Amino acid sequence: MYESGRHFEKSVYCYIISQTFNTMSSCGDAPSTSEIIISTPSFPSPSPREFREAIRSGQYNKPTNGCCPGYLQCNLVVLEAQAAYDFLLFCHRNKKACPLIEVCDGENSYSANTIANDSDLRTDIPKYCIYRNGKLEAEVDDVTTYWPERAVAFLIGCSFSYDRALMDAGISLRSVEQNRNVPMFRTNIPCRSAGSLSGNVVVSMKPIKARDIAKEVEITNQYPHAHGGPLCIGCPESIGIKDINNPEWGQSVDILEDELPVFHACGITPQAVILDSGVSFAITHSPGHMFVTDLNADTAI
Repeated sequence: MYESGRHFEKSVYCYIISQTFNTMSSCGDAPSTSEIIISTPSFPSPSPREFREAIRSGQYNKPTNGCCPGYLQCNLVVLEAQAAYDFLLFCHRNKKACPLIEVCDGENSYSANTIANDSDLRTDIPKYCIYRNGKLEAEVDDVTTYWPERAVAFLIGCSFSYDRALMDAGISLRSVEQNRNVPMFRTNIPCRSAGSLSGNVVVSMKPIKARDIAKEVEITNQYPHAHGGPLCIGCPESIGIKDINNPEWGQSVDILEDELPVFHACGITPQAVILDSGVSFAITHSPGHMFVTDLNADTAI
């Protein structure tokens, strides 16, 4: 357990595969490609473009919490053109859960070059979900063959974007400490429906020391493009969460005696809505596996 935010920051900059970056091979014996190493002054954090290239080449396939801190991360939803308007309206009506960063359409709908140079949304996310008729069909690491001819891709801000700000303030990230995906839960908080789309908000959870709650709220409120401040602090039952140790997505993490669970709106909300609304076809990121952009996380979209 790390008590110092600065000390902790050095240990979680990003999990990276050693052979991906030349800077690592000059720092002594490199671990095998099956090993995950962490960034230190000798092993600096990769740039977002380098990180996307590592994903594209199959050298990184894990959740992106703690990766490339200081840069904006995004959730992905890809729909066929005929379903896109309803989802655009859904995002407009549910900005806390779905803060829209970019929409990509047309012949190169897989390109997000306005926010991530030389990117390909079909290959640059560690893991994807394929949904058909409201059911999860598969999880894959490349969606090139699934990409619709008339696709519209939506990129939605993610709370991983303010990991750096929290660490700089001395607030540790338990999911990164324990090398786990973040826990995510369905709630009883209804979204505003849009056309054929309806459902409830999904939240992610961070354990935060009681003495740091005010600081966490102050910091996260500065990131409305990444879900902003929390929806609930403590009392998970009040938002319909029956078992804090049994998330619907991700993995459970330890909550210490001097900590409270803090719940933020989550970009998995669209996936829950896709399931509940029986959407005929959709591609999304797999929970916790984000698209890392070139934008500074502090950027107000």
